[in-house]
Amino acid sequence: MKPRISLITLGVDDLEAAVRFYRDGLGLATEGIIGREFEHGAVCFFELQGGLRLGLWPRASIAFDSGLPQQPRSATEFTIAHNVNSAHEVDGVLAQVQAAGGEIVKAGHETTWGGYSSYFKDPDGHLWEVAWNPAWQQPD
Repeated sequence: MKPRISLITLGVDDLEAAVRFYRDGLGLATEGIIGREFEHGAVCFFELQGGLRLGLWPRASIAFDSGLPQQPRSATEFTIAHNVNSAHEVDGVLAQVQAAGGEIVKAGHETTWGGYSSYFKDPDGHLWEVAWNPAWQQPD
């Protein structure tokens, strides 16, 4: 296996609402929901940096496709991080998240490691960190 991730798929309860949050609220580009003609096929993809894609797929479809039972949600299973280039940018992203209907879990704050960080949950309870790490410069 090569050290590469090409797609991160989030299980969602309401695909339409999740697409609105990420597309309309956070401004991520997408061609919209595809695969509606197939049972358990409706999915949405967002192009991210470096060829990475973010997918949104109903939890029931993931359970069907994997053969595993659908499990209760837990926001602490994993986090997705969005790093920016300043503490000010962290607060700007949080304002955008809040306006889009996301839940701010932890407001922007100075960290023990010298940066600035915050957490929010999307409408399906996925936990995102928005952080500025002074040692990491992000491309525009």
